[in-house]
Amino acid sequence: MTPLEKFNHALPRLPLIAILRGITNFESLSVTQTLLDSGWTLIEVPLNSPAPLVSIEQMARTFPQALVGAGTVLTVDDVRRVHEAGGQLVVSPNFNADVVRETVRLGMLSLPGVVTPSEAFAALAAGAHGLKLFPAEMISPAVLKAMRAVLPPGTLLMPVGGITPDNMAAWRLAGASGFGIGSALYKPGMGAAQVRAAAQRFSQAWAGTMAA
Repeated sequence: MTPLEKFNHALPRLPLIAILRGITNFESLSVTQTLLDSGWTLIEVPLNSPAPLVSIEQMARTFPQALVGAGTVLTVDDVRRVHEAGGQLVVSPNFNADVVRETVRLGMLSLPGVVTPSEAFAALAAGAHGLKLFPAEMISPAVLKAMRAVLPPGTLLMPVGGITPDNMAAWRLAGASGFGIGSALYKPGMGAAQVRAAAQRFSQAWAGTMAA
């Protein structure tokens, strides 16, 4: 499947991106296997992690069914390095039109970070496949709802930052398409059992928002 097909396949099932900041290449495969066993298929390794491109290469090669890529992607050169490593997902904390365009040109999935309607419209015009609302702590579900009212129908809005199983329902009711989950899911040094338990708490919370 193409990156976009993988993403579209995940959205109706479990549209949660695992942000594995700080993961090492020695534990990347075991953590990814744990996440896949829990139904997570969207995996992000921030580029400020130890040897992130090694981890991405290992994960993408070993688990082709997952959509594996990088976060904290800030430059066009970053995009190209992620692509060379086999990554298919590019997530940024900011919006940079050149980064979005290069991501799309290389056939990868683009999720730039935005926090205002102006940034959101500019990112979509540049070709972004969806929008990372970051940091979500700066806004609220009410802000997301207001943005949803003016953005094109079907725009993917994924809050990142401060998301917990307890507050997902409010964001979902406001129109969130999914979420990026970081330290509440994974911190360096966590064992497989801890990651599995956190992953299951989040997947169960998402299922609860869908049933509401």
